[in-house]
Parts: sequence; C-alpha cells; structure tokens
Amino acid sequence: MTLSIPLLVAAPLLAGLMGPALLGAVPGPQQDDGPVTTPVHTAERDRVVEHVAARTAAEQRRVLDYWTPQRMARALPIDLLDIVTGGERLLDGLSGGTLNRTTRQLIDVDAVTKVVGAKTGLAQRVPRQGTPLLPRTAASKLPMPSHQSAAKPSASTIGARWITGGAVARTTGRVFMTVRGADFVCSASTVRSANKDVVVTAGHCVKDGAGEWAENWTFVPGYGTGGEQPFGRYAARRMFVAEAWSREGDDDYDVAMVALATSGGRHVADAVGTQEIAFNAPRGGQVFGFGYPADPPYNGGHLVYCAGRLKDDPHGQTRDQGLGCDMTAGSSGGPWMAGFDAATGNGTITSLSSFKYSDDPRTMYGPYLGDAAKALFNAAQHA
Repeated sequence: MTLSIPLLVAAPLLAGLMGPALLGAVPGPQQDDGPVTTPVHTAERDRVVEHVAARTAAEQRRVLDYWTPQRMARALPIDLLDIVTGGERLLDGLSGGTLNRTTRQLIDVDAVTKVVGAKTGLAQRVPRQGTPLLPRTAASKLPMPSHQSAAKPSASTIGARWITGGAVARTTGRVFMTVRGADFVCSASTVRSANKDVVVTAGHCVKDGAGEWAENWTFVPGYGTGGEQPFGRYAARRMFVAEAWSREGDDDYDVAMVALATSGGRHVADAVGTQEIAFNAPRGGQVFGFGYPADPPYNGGHLVYCAGRLKDDPHGQTRDQGLGCDMTAGSSGGPWMAGFDAATGNGTITSLSSFKYSDDPRTMYGPYLGDAAKALFNAAQHA
C-alpha cells in the first residue's frame, strides 16, 4: 500500500511476503500440519482470500493455552509494529512479546499516527515498506482529555469510557495475536451470522497486507478491566480478507471477517449476542465507535467509545470516513455503529477503526463497507 503509517496500521509485519497466488479453484483437502492459505473467487479486487488458522480441536486448544495472563498483559498494539521495526527489523530483539528497554523507549508516544511530510505538515503518500522511524509530530503532543465518563452516554465525544453496559459491552472484545514471535492486540465485534461464529475487525489485525497472516489469533469478548474473561475466549478457525488488502494493503479494504471456533461447546453468538452489520449504507450520519485503546493515555483495560458525525477523508487518499476520536493504538478493528441505542447497547456496524493522520490525531478513519466487505462476510458466515 502507498498510504503512510496508520494509527491503526498494518505496517510491514516484518518478513516473508506471503501474498497467495490467485488460482481458478479452491485447492482440495490438505494436511492438518499447519495453517493453509487458499484463495476464493468473487471478482477482481473484491475477491476473497481465505486463510485456515486453527483447524483442529487440538490446534485450537494449543492457541488458547498460549495466552497466559502474562502474555496477554505484555501484548502490544499491532499498530505500533512499524514504529517498533522502523523498517530495520528491530523486532528481532523481541522475546515472547516483550520489548527490551531501548526499543520500548522508541515507541513510547502519546499516539501512533500517520507519517506526515516534514516540511508541509500535511499527510501524504509514502511507501509502506521501509518507512523510517520518525520523532513525534507537533500534533501528537496535543494535551489529552481526562476521559471521565458521564453516567449518561453522550452523542458527541472524542473519547470516554463506556460504563453503561448493554449488548455492546459483551459483543465488543479484545483480539490477541502473534506475529514473528511477538504478541499484539486489536479490537473486534461479533456480528449476526448464519454460523453464529463471525467477528469483524480490521484487515491489518489479521494480515499484514502483502505480508504474513497473524497466528494464535484469539477473541476475548467483554474483556474486563482486570483482565477478566467473563465469556471465555475463542480461537480463529478461518480468516477472510479482500484481495486488494492481501496483495496491496489498500486502506479502502482494511476489513477482515473471522470465523471462530466454539468455546466450551458454545458459539460466540450464543454466549454474548451479536450486532447487526450493513453494507453499502448511506455515507455520513451519526455513529458510535468502540474499542480497547492501549497506547497512552489509555491502557487497554477499558472499553472506550467515541460518538459524532462522519466526514470524508479531507486528503482524498481513501474512501474512508472520519470520526472525531482520540482512541489510540489497540482500538484497531473496533466497531462503528449507526442507529446505536445507548439504552440497549445495540446498533448496526457500518465501519471500524482503521487509521489516523498525524496532523489530526483526534480524527479516526474507518473503511466504507461495500461489496468487498459483504463478500467477506458471506464467506465467513458459511465457513
């Protein structure tokens, strides 16, 4: 992709480009000795690319057992990956998801945001691969609010803790994953589906564009402030992204659908409920966005929300829409809902948290869910 580093970015996840070749038919049965990537046809850039993750019960158990409380606590927002690597494989110094002190200092920023031109201060296109580590921008030094929540949810806020409960507090959760031995976090939401197993998240929370797929992918709905997991945890069975994301990392396609395995014999939809999802919805309008931001001033332990009206990308680099929101890295993939009812916590997902520009750290951008996203959903709900 050619866009600069996203706040919620799928930066080059280090090594080994694994963009699958697009074939005329899905391959036949394969060995159960590891993840398998297979392409599924729709049409051109909207074509669905599927990755088989934890296929067997034994593999799913291994994934769930991997996530000890210590590993979950150490996991970093995947949005920091480009900053960590700086295009120079600094992740080679990681061990079990733990950063050494020197590397940690490099990424101790208020908000990880898009790279801007040093002279103009405007967001601009730069190559994804090998983007150098940059110092904080002036924009990222803006003071952050205290994030104290009112008892009644507000229809306009750039960031507050969600303390009202309702369905959204169960259907939204944290995602934990591993990339080249380092552990990361994102956000996701359940959606109503035929198989009762589907969650929606950002494409970069599943696959690094033309790079590799995430491993040990696990969804924890209703994640608690003390690391509680009241509804269990769910390993990914299959992952779906669009060809335009898999081959190019195009931000317009920064969407993924994941079909989960059951937990304790229960489908995730039966355990926590679901949200509706809409495709090709009218642009603009009022939305509520949710997620688990983990970079300062947040710590990843609370469900946070933003609310307001959408606007188009002022730089014209994407078809994404912007929402006033100061959520930071870790909120990637969190759902944006139209028609949201604060009393019940139900709404209709029309987008999700994807990236920010560094000259505007208080606006989050999310992809438009069109035909490509619909194809992903249809593939996932029948997986």
